[in-house]
This record gives sequence, C-alpha cells and structure tokens, in this order.
Amino acid sequence: MSGRELSKRGRLIARTPISFQLAPNRLRPFAPCLPSAENFPFEIWAKIAGRRLRRPARNLLGYGEAAGFRPLREEIAAYLATARAVKCSAEQVIIVSGAQQAIDLTARILLDAGDKVWTEDPGYLGTRGAFIAAEAEIVPVPVDEEGINVEIGKRIAPDAKLICVTPSHQYPLGITMSLARRFALLEWTSSVGAWILEDYYDSEFRYETRPLASLQGLDNDNRVIYVGTFSKILSPALRIGYLVAPPDLVDAFITGKALLDRHSHVFEQMILADFFSEGHFARHVRRMRNLYEKRRNIFISAVKQELDGRLEIAPAAAGLHLIGWLKDGSDDWEIVRRAAENGVDCEPLSALSVGKPERPGLVLGYAAFDEKEINRGVQKLAAIFKE
Repeated sequence: MSGRELSKRGRLIARTPISFQLAPNRLRPFAPCLPSAENFPFEIWAKIAGRRLRRPARNLLGYGEAAGFRPLREEIAAYLATARAVKCSAEQVIIVSGAQQAIDLTARILLDAGDKVWTEDPGYLGTRGAFIAAEAEIVPVPVDEEGINVEIGKRIAPDAKLICVTPSHQYPLGITMSLARRFALLEWTSSVGAWILEDYYDSEFRYETRPLASLQGLDNDNRVIYVGTFSKILSPALRIGYLVAPPDLVDAFITGKALLDRHSHVFEQMILADFFSEGHFARHVRRMRNLYEKRRNIFISAVKQELDGRLEIAPAAAGLHLIGWLKDGSDDWEIVRRAAENGVDCEPLSALSVGKPERPGLVLGYAAFDEKEINRGVQKLAAIFKE
C-alpha cells in the first residue's frame, strides 16, 4: 500500500517506532525485557489447563466480560492491595492484552489531538509511540537520580494533560522515584487537573530494598491510572495485563476496551486466576526473584572481570536488566551493531532518548540467560571492546 492511500493518522502510526528492533524469535544475550523461558511453570500451568478443560465452564467458548474474568480481577485487586499498597476494588481492575494496550486505551480515553503528554527521557519507546499515534504532543522530561524531574516538566509544559512514569523501576535507567518526588508530582497534578499513568514496570523483582508505596496508593484525588502486566513475571506470550482505573473512569475504560477487541483471551484468564488462588503465583515470584538475583550477580561479576574500565554497570536494586555506561565519546549504536554481528543483542541507550543522552550506554538484559550464556556473552563483548 502506498503512503497516499493511508489516512493522516495511518501514516503517523506506520512510521511510529514501537521498540528497538532486535531480531524476532531469536534469544541471545543480552536481549532486555525478557524473563527466563525455561523456568515458566509449565507443569502447573498444564495441570490447571487440563482441569479446566475436563470440567469446562459453559462460558468457556462464549464471549467474556469486556472488563475481564471476574475471579482474576478479584485476585489482582487483592494482590495489588497487599504487595503494592494500591487502593482499588475488583470493579476498577480491567484486564487488557498487555501494558501496551493499556497505554493505547489511556490515550484513546483521555487525550485529544494536540494534548501535551510528559514522557520520561530516556524512556520506553512503546509508551511514546502510543501517544504519538494518538496525535498527542510528546514532551520529553529528563530523568535524574530521583526519577522524572517534575520542576523541569512544569517549566516546559505546565499545561500537560497526562504524565507517564515508571516510578518503581524506571525504564531504562532502573531508578526508583523518591518519595519526595512522588508527593511533588501528585500535588502538582492535583492542582492543575492532569492525569498520571503509572506503569509498574518490572518491579516484582526487587533484590535489595522494599518497594515504596505506589503513586496510586498515595493519591487522594483519583488522578492515577495504574498499569501492570504479567509479561515479565510469567511470559510476554500470554498477553495478559491489567489497568486500574479511577472510579469515575471505569465505565469509559471498559467501553473503550470492548471497542478495541471485545475482551482478552478468556481461557488464559481462567488459568491465571487459578494460578493465583492456589498460591502458585506467590511461590513463582519468590523463586524467580532468587534466580534473577543470582544471575544479576553473575553478570556484574563477569563484567568486572572482563570489561573493567570499559563498561561501568549502574547500580539497580530491581528488574531484569542493567545499564552499562560507556566512556564518553563512545558510539553505543556502533557497539550494538558490532555486538549483533558477534551473537550478542542489546539496546543502545540513545535509541530510547529523544535528545542526546548525557552519556552513551547499553541496556543489557540478564534474566533470560544462564551462567554459561552470561559469561560467554560478556567475553564476546570484551572482544569487541578490545578491537
């Protein structure tokens, strides 16, 4: 189809980046944002699925609720209250097909063309892309050691309609937003009537500190839309996420979800609900947290041994990836290109930045790879740096 046959919005969507393009269906160190596939709970999942199929509910092959399978929504609401201090009822939980759909749905419900949206810089391309496709005006706001810089955001876009943040584990820098910065953001959005989209990215796996209360849990003005996904906990192939809408937006979000795809996959929601109710979810998270902490430590040790002085690993207390800072003047795109030629995948930090980042760096995922793969991958990177 030629560009002339697309609508204005269609042309905009067609050229909007979604993510840094790694080769599809290829798993090589150090592709970020991936959980360990070999540690997916296959046996438990199969038993639950088999039980559901042997005694199928009458609605198994019918249309489901647009908001999602009610028992799963109840399990998620209870989990969020306990684990993240989120204040919500099951009625506010809407099941979506991953965080990306939640972001897209938020844009459809809350934004008109030209509305300003703060996004973190550097930040997740999928978030930025969803709002570009909605014809919003993207306002990149820098991230410092306390999270998104609210004062700079207020100065450059005081009329923003929506603020998008990953406060628990910022992607890609891994920073946790400070409590003072959280209160400052909530106070400002309440005073101007802006909304916050809080993406609880990648934060079930904390290794050193306890998580701070969610923005949603601290919010007394119902200005926060809370988004989470099971892609990093279980598998991105499931395409199950959730959105917690403020009470007065619930009906609008449910209608928007129904218009997008009627409802998310019912059978997998049923399995996940049982996975929660039988205690498997909590056990799986604990087991994977221990595994990923070991892999993180192996990765850091290997980098210190093979790349000391060439790659500086930024500290991060959570998540599935780390940032490797390069020497000033290094070209992270060139290093990523040469790494790919030698069997190593990673992201250049500059690909996730609107402006030029203060320092070049690499986004390096470790969670999906065992000790042998990690050591071999680091050795390949070391050979590239030596060249």
